[in-house]
Amino acid sequence: MAVLNKIRQRSVFLIAIIALALFAFVLADVFQNGGFSTQKSQRIIGSVNGEDIDQQEFASRVEAQTARYGGNITNTQAVNAAWEEELRRILLDEQFEELGISIEQDRINDLLKEALENDPSFQTDGVFSEQKLKEYIATLKSTNPTMYDQWVAYEKQLAKNEQQQIYFDLVKAGINTNFKEGKMAYEMENNLRNIEFVQVPYTSIEDDKVNVSKDDIEAYIKEHKDAYQAEASRNLRYVLFSEDATLTDEDTIKSSVAKLLNDRLAYTAATKTNDTVRGLTRTANVEDFVNENSDLRYNDNFLFKNELPVEVSDALWALNEGDVYGPYKDNGFYKISKVVAVTQIPDSVQSSHILLTYQGLQNAAAQTRTKAEAKELADSLAGVIRATPSKMAELAPEYSADGSKEKGGDLGYVTKGRFVKPFNDFVFNGSTGDVGVVESQFGYHVIKIDDQKNRQRAIKLATVAKEITPSQQTINDVFNKTTKFQMAVSENKNGFEDIAKENNYTVRPVNNVKALDETIPGQGSQREIIRWAFDEDRKTGDVNRFNVDGGYLVVQVTKKTEKGLMSVDEASPRVTPILRNEKKAAMIREKISGNDLNAIASANGVSVQTSTGVNLKNPTLAGAGTEPKVVGVAFGLEKGEVSKPIDGDKGVYVVKVTEITPARELDNYASFAIQKQNADRATANGRVYQALKDAAEIEDKRASIY
Repeated sequence: MAVLNKIRQRSVFLIAIIALALFAFVLADVFQNGGFSTQKSQRIIGSVNGEDIDQQEFASRVEAQTARYGGNITNTQAVNAAWEEELRRILLDEQFEELGISIEQDRINDLLKEALENDPSFQTDGVFSEQKLKEYIATLKSTNPTMYDQWVAYEKQLAKNEQQQIYFDLVKAGINTNFKEGKMAYEMENNLRNIEFVQVPYTSIEDDKVNVSKDDIEAYIKEHKDAYQAEASRNLRYVLFSEDATLTDEDTIKSSVAKLLNDRLAYTAATKTNDTVRGLTRTANVEDFVNENSDLRYNDNFLFKNELPVEVSDALWALNEGDVYGPYKDNGFYKISKVVAVTQIPDSVQSSHILLTYQGLQNAAAQTRTKAEAKELADSLAGVIRATPSKMAELAPEYSADGSKEKGGDLGYVTKGRFVKPFNDFVFNGSTGDVGVVESQFGYHVIKIDDQKNRQRAIKLATVAKEITPSQQTINDVFNKTTKFQMAVSENKNGFEDIAKENNYTVRPVNNVKALDETIPGQGSQREIIRWAFDEDRKTGDVNRFNVDGGYLVVQVTKKTEKGLMSVDEASPRVTPILRNEKKAAMIREKISGNDLNAIASANGVSVQTSTGVNLKNPTLAGAGTEPKVVGVAFGLEKGEVSKPIDGDKGVYVVKVTEITPARELDNYASFAIQKQNADRATANGRVYQALKDAAEIEDKRASIY
């Protein structure tokens, strides 16, 4: 009691101590995580010109992108699409604000009228009604908040589209081409030159005669920095450990399948006795037997020989009804098969039908007919068509809900399996002239079999299949091998290649992986591995194990390249050919002297070539290809004048102008000016947006989150 009294006396003091301790704990956590600014930065996925993009909001946009494409895009594709959408929104919104482009409610109402004026839901006596639109919006707001939010989003999108239209129209309005520019465009196409030229190709000097040093490459990329900027990248290498079934595993599976052929004793808990269980050979219900014992469901279809597994098609085709075959290996399974039935069916059938839908079907949006009424009508129509087969063509356009009604219900010739199963079974198992009614998920079909071709033997198989998978022992062995290799290369990071070689493991390199890449060659989507490789703490030589479908990857980072100017090694494939040709050009120029094309050609082992009708719009030389620099020099020469050596794209040239054909003077160049103006305006939207992007300050943290 004395202790409790002392605690009570000091309660205020204790509360203060506890409060300070809690505050210190929170503060320590803040500092440990880099302060308050870091906590904020963890919620930001990027920024554009100082405007932050919130991670949670961005995640919602990613989900919207996935939904927009029905889940048919990968997560990385959805992220990239959402990012591009955000960039465009922010960059254009900045322009709208700066220029004062806004869309007020009156204009939104006009846009709604333009978009909805042909919708009967918003018409009175065939004329758009603003009152109906207002009533519709008010009803949504009071009865369906979700749809009302969607409506508001629709209005905002209309306004956004209008803002963009106004903005780009303003830009295009500033793109004008005067008559002088029109004349220039005309003359570039119609001023012509006939020329003679000598081309000494760079290939005339062997590459090994020219030395391009690393210093040369380094100097070149420093001089052309803008052209040789590199994204951050990683080089990786990996060893794949696959959980493949061993021969022992396969033998075990094969044996288990074989045992299903014959009767066997099995313990029954209910009777506490060993009872005989029928095998596939003697079972009375093959469908239930297959579905209970197989990894693949029972296939209740007749098959032609060309539909059987190729390796065993002859053996299966030779069986009679009731015969069994197997075990045999097919497409990753061990199987046993029994011939359930043998029949004759056509390989193609021509049929006609009337499709009757009823309330509740997905393909019957406005149908008021009940299911019972649809069945009654189908039976009635079938009776009429049985009595008078030609009536199908008359009744189909009136009653059918299928597109074939435009052709009197005719579906043409089709092969087995093209229709839903009830329809397929009727037309292939029946006879020409049969009329009947079948039900499918689309409604009731009134069917007439018009023709059948090439009736032939077909068999129905009951097949028990067991997938060939690794045993638990095999899975454990693979895991142990993976772990041992991972530990060995983690301890000796420089020994990855040697350790793999000692164990007969194949090392696969993957170079130049980018931060937002999604796939690794040969392994499909492996975003987790790429994120790991780009972690800010990742070092060259680091090793990690990753679970993949059917096994494991042990991955090592072999090289890190940060964003910036390319290294000499990275730039070498692009720069070396350029510098090599520059040095070859200098060597070729030294061997060229004088103005006599024949002498120059003879001295260099080439011939004089001619090219007629050359123009600046399409600077191509016959026999040499596109050479804009060479053609440009030619247009600066007088008739009969010979150029100095010109370093072209494919070699060194000497050119002589033999004929100048000036463009015919026109009274008016307006059509050419308009043509150029329209061409410039057609590409304006994309070029303007790209210019805004290039000029923006963009911080992108997607790679660290997705």
